[in-house]
Amino acid sequence: MRLEDLRQRLQALGAKPVHVQRVLRQWANALPQDAGPRRPEHWLPQAVRDAMPALIDELAGLATLQSEHPGEDGSVRLLLALADGQTIESVLLPRDGLCVSTQVGCAVGCVFCMTGQGGLLRQVGSAEIVAQVALARSLRPVKKVVFMGMGEPAHNLDNVMDAIELLGTAGNIGHKNLVFSTVGDLRVFERLPAGPVKPALALSLHTTKDALRERLLPRAPRLAPAQLVDLAESYARATGYPVQLQWTLLEGINDGDDEVEALAGLLAGKYMVLNLIPFNAVDGLDFQRPSWERAAEMARQLHRRGVLTKLRHSAGQDVEGGCGQLRARAAGVAVAAGPQAPVRLVRRTDTAARPG
Repeated sequence: MRLEDLRQRLQALGAKPVHVQRVLRQWANALPQDAGPRRPEHWLPQAVRDAMPALIDELAGLATLQSEHPGEDGSVRLLLALADGQTIESVLLPRDGLCVSTQVGCAVGCVFCMTGQGGLLRQVGSAEIVAQVALARSLRPVKKVVFMGMGEPAHNLDNVMDAIELLGTAGNIGHKNLVFSTVGDLRVFERLPAGPVKPALALSLHTTKDALRERLLPRAPRLAPAQLVDLAESYARATGYPVQLQWTLLEGINDGDDEVEALAGLLAGKYMVLNLIPFNAVDGLDFQRPSWERAAEMARQLHRRGVLTKLRHSAGQDVEGGCGQLRARAAGVAVAAGPQAPVRLVRRTDTAARPG
C-alpha cells in the first residue's frame, strides 16, 4: 500500500487534509487514534469514524512481527511479515534508531550481501515503510530512521521519498535523523535536494577502484567512486549534514594500505564521515571479515591522514542476522544457493598488490 492510496481513501470518506494528517500522525507515532485532548467524535467526520476500526486493523496488518533476535550490542533484528506473506527485515538500533527495508530483495546484487543473492521480488510501498516505524515505536522509542535495510532506496524512489516526507513532518523525526542510503544513482542527487524534507545521505562506496567496485556491486550505476564522492559532497554542503560513507571491510580485498592511501587523497577536505564496517560473515559466501586489529589499524591510519573515520560493528553479527539472513533462514533458502554465490575475488598477497 502507498500513502497516497491511504490519503485518497480517507478523502473519499469526507476527510479534509487536516483530518488525513491527524490520522497519519497518530499512526506513524504508534498512538491510538483517540489519543489526545480531542475525541474523534469532535473532529472526525462520521463516515471516517465508522471506517476507522477496519482501517486500523488494515494498517496494523501492513507489517507484523514474525520473530525478533536481540543482539549483545542492544540491537534487535526483526523479521516482519507483509500483508501478502512476503517478509522483510527491520533493525532496532541502539540509541533509539531504526533501520528499515525499502524492497523485498534487491536488484543491485552486491556479492557480499545476502539480500542481493535472490534478486528483487517487489517494491515496498510507502505505507509499508511507515508501518515498520509504527511497529517499532510500539516496542520502544524511535528518533532516527535509516534506510539501510533490504533493498536499494534509489530503485524505489517515489515510495521512499513519500515515506521520508511523512516521517519528517507528522512523524516527528528530525531531517538529519532520516538517513537515505544508496549505492549511487544520479536520480538520488536530483530528487533529494528538491524534496520538502531533505534527509542525510549515506553512500555505499566499499572501494576507491572503479573495476573492483563494478565486481563487488555488479548492477550499481557505472559511476566512478571519485564522481560519487563529488556528488555526495555537493549535497552535504547544501544541506549541512555530513555524508556517511559506508565501507564493508572484506579481508584481503578492500582492507589494504593501497585503499588507505587512495581514501586519504579522495576524501581530503570533504564533508564526510567514513564508516568502516567489518563484513558480517555469511556461510557459503567467499568473504571473511578482517581481524579487529587490522580494522582498527586502518582507522588509525586514516585518522592520521585527516579522514574522520569510525569503526563500527554490524548490528546482529552475534545472532548471524546480517541483512537478508533472517529472511533467508525463515524461507528455508540455502545461503549459498543464490546466483551470486559462486563469485570469487582474488585476494591480495601483500599490501601493495592490487586485488585481482
